[in-house]
Amino acid sequence: MKSKLVIKLAMGSILNLLIFGVLLFAPAGTLKWGRAWVFIGLIQAAYFAMAVWIFPKRPDLLDERFKPPIQKGQPLADRVVLLLFIAMYVGLVVFIPLDVFRFHWLGAPGPVISSVGLILVGDGMAMFYFCFKDNAFASPVVRHQSERSHVVVDKGAYGVVRHPMYAGAVLLMVGMTLWLGSYAALAFSILPIGLLAVRTEIEERFLLEKLKGYDAYRERVRYRLIPFLW
Repeated sequence: MKSKLVIKLAMGSILNLLIFGVLLFAPAGTLKWGRAWVFIGLIQAAYFAMAVWIFPKRPDLLDERFKPPIQKGQPLADRVVLLLFIAMYVGLVVFIPLDVFRFHWLGAPGPVISSVGLILVGDGMAMFYFCFKDNAFASPVVRHQSERSHVVVDKGAYGVVRHPMYAGAVLLMVGMTLWLGSYAALAFSILPIGLLAVRTEIEERFLLEKLKGYDAYRERVRYRLIPFLW
């Protein structure tokens, strides 16, 4: 494995650990939060699986994932919605420990519901894994990757719904709030989830105009996020 790739993979792992560690433990005011450590461990394990089995085969995808959230060729609407989503997602993660350790606004899920939440987190991370495995063009921004010979991907999860990565993000956010113990944060998650729904519309309008074959793909795969519903 090339040294540059190893450095980027290590940076990604460290960034995941730092970001979630700071956003969860600093508002909590303690490191003695077992569920948060389990959550971070699961995120790190999923990233490790991607680092071993996906990114070494697709270093261009890793490069794409490291690019900034504002890029040339990205529609203005996506710039606005993506920055709002990042802010809302960070706000959601920070709000969870504030509610768990201070506010207690809507109470906490019981053991069964919180365990379901952990399963949903695992499902969300698995969805990310398979999206990266199937789609070499899984950019964090909406743009036509002409320099990478961008084509429509319709295999794997992309043959079931058109935006499986967003579906994985929804599972992750819902599961995170339940596992970490905050019904109030679950209610809060409606905001970033709603922004993802808006973003599907922005992305599809853009790809219909810029990406050859996307109109036919949309006819074949009828659902955006939820099979048989939407």
